[in-house]
Amino acid sequence: MSKRDYYDVLGLSKGASPDEIKKAYRQKAKELHPDRNSGNPNAEAQFKEANEAHEILKDAEKKAAYDRYGHAAFEGGMGGGRHGGGQGDFASAFSDVFDDLFGDFMGGGGRGGGRQRAARGADLRYNLRVTLEDSFAGLQKTIQVPTSVQCESCSGSGAEGGAEPTTCPTCSGMGKVRATQGFFTVERTCPTCSGLGQTIKNPCKTCAGAGRVNKERALSVNIPKGVETGTRIRLAGEGEAGLRGGPPGDLYIFIEVAPHKLFERDGVHLHCRVPVSMIVAALGGTIEVPTIDGGRSRVSIPNGSQSGRQMRLRSKGMPSLRGQGQGDMFIELAVETPVNLTSKQKELLREFEDLSEDNNPESKSFFKSVKGFWDSMKG
Repeated sequence: MSKRDYYDVLGLSKGASPDEIKKAYRQKAKELHPDRNSGNPNAEAQFKEANEAHEILKDAEKKAAYDRYGHAAFEGGMGGGRHGGGQGDFASAFSDVFDDLFGDFMGGGGRGGGRQRAARGADLRYNLRVTLEDSFAGLQKTIQVPTSVQCESCSGSGAEGGAEPTTCPTCSGMGKVRATQGFFTVERTCPTCSGLGQTIKNPCKTCAGAGRVNKERALSVNIPKGVETGTRIRLAGEGEAGLRGGPPGDLYIFIEVAPHKLFERDGVHLHCRVPVSMIVAALGGTIEVPTIDGGRSRVSIPNGSQSGRQMRLRSKGMPSLRGQGQGDMFIELAVETPVNLTSKQKELLREFEDLSEDNNPESKSFFKSVKGFWDSMKG
């Protein structure tokens, strides 16, 4: 069976330019690839035919010979083993179009798609403890962060004197190497350049070729009002420097609000327990309580107040982190029992007790019954 004209195979005219030949071949390879034509038994043969045509026409000398002598230029062992459409051609063609067919899935496009970009720096975490007062008012704080920064000696390139890295000789800058076994092609990260596609002939002595060095940095952090334990603040680009000039990562600051000796926090609300004398609780009165802003508020205590009674001070709590107003402060009364009484004070309390019993005969009768019971038990 006579061979088809190579230009006809690729759908080209005889005067096609190298770019036109390359473009036409890639289009044909995509159309005829066996993986896309499982139902077409002739797809593999047509794929090999397109590859054979491309192998001849992409080479200027072979193209000139073909234009002059046609297929006869390569008959009689003149390159037939290389261009005769054998298994080697098919595997080579598969490698040539691998990136075009799967580039979108492998993260690249074209022949160089397998090469990794300069590695991005890692994100960093910094734990910051603040007081409840700091959370209420907000603050600007300077922190010291141990991290990796761009090497000044090589400007992040990793090469001595800032020289440009060279293309990796193992993978020709692709960042990946391929091993062909029959129909299958296995691709893996280049062991020479670790996927970067470039190597450094003379590594920088300061950073040993990494393009970054360890250093402690001072950063100013704005802590907004209302932060709570677990609040996360992101500082873009303030993380670890990238490898060999890659972009830096981010710094995440995790806030912890320290416990307070007086106030207990519940979201935007505050709770505190306030001691009140027995006299004020019984007769009523006014007390002063501290507030989170450092001031004091006057609170009226109704007469007859008991321990555990709660009172509310509006807008005396914590500010909302999202700027939606301010919480309240809840006061829980703790009525104190007097201690270390003088004789006069004890006498007055007994008199008060007697008066209380006189004002409440039922209570007086109850206590007498209880006293009689205990006296009988003792007898």
